[in-house]
Amino acid sequence: MRLRRFAFVAFLSCLMVAPAAMAWGPLGHRVVAKLAWDQLTPQAKSAVIRLLATQSPYITMVSIANWPDQLRDYPDKQHLWATTHREHYVDIDNRDCHYNPPRVCSHGQCVVAALEHYEKVLGDKSLPASERLQALKFVVHFVGDEHQPLHDYGPYKGGNTYKVTVFGHKGELHRVWDSGLIETREMTWKPYAKFLESEGPVQLPAPEPGVAPAVQVAVAGCHIAQKVFPANHAIGAAYVTKWRPVAEHQLRLGGARLAKVLNRILG
Repeated sequence: MRLRRFAFVAFLSCLMVAPAAMAWGPLGHRVVAKLAWDQLTPQAKSAVIRLLATQSPYITMVSIANWPDQLRDYPDKQHLWATTHREHYVDIDNRDCHYNPPRVCSHGQCVVAALEHYEKVLGDKSLPASERLQALKFVVHFVGDEHQPLHDYGPYKGGNTYKVTVFGHKGELHRVWDSGLIETREMTWKPYAKFLESEGPVQLPAPEPGVAPAVQVAVAGCHIAQKVFPANHAIGAAYVTKWRPVAEHQLRLGGARLAKVLNRILG
């Protein structure tokens, strides 16, 4: 595959500006939210709209998708960022991808436990709308986070310290997966979501008895993540050709999974 010049420049620029804690970056999270929105039941859509309207009639599920990453930029949200930034990932650190909560999710500080918590808050109609709306923002974002494989794998800090050369330029593997791979499509979120939807419905994995859905997603992501570290630390066209379809499949799974969660809680 030959990357066009604009795509190559976009790939490099996202590596330089994407914060390391992000998963998918703004583009990927918006795509996941849009894919999910298009799969919501009418009842779930109405519930989401009502919650969003308690803040503003102009915000959408897509527009809140990156809010948990943006907390670091708000002076009045620094405490919330400090208490939630570890909830964006789970550092599964063994080759079998076994999820061991005391080891990888101490005190509930990981994306698996966070999703369990915020899903409960979102579904509790006795709570104030403001609290449920905040939970919705975290659920939309964290489901996306979980489907970025390097947010499910601990070694090299999820690829943040795994140095690579991207078409000869220095970078980190985590950022390649956050934004670099999907930025090569040269699409904004709306046409990108439409492009992925054109591939037809994606089939979610069958539930595993006795395994929480968020755990199942994290374990699957861990198994993918182990395979994406290039032995020669070099990323070029062949790497994009091989792994971009996987990243896009994860986006589709994230959208379907988020829709399933919201339909169950709000539909």
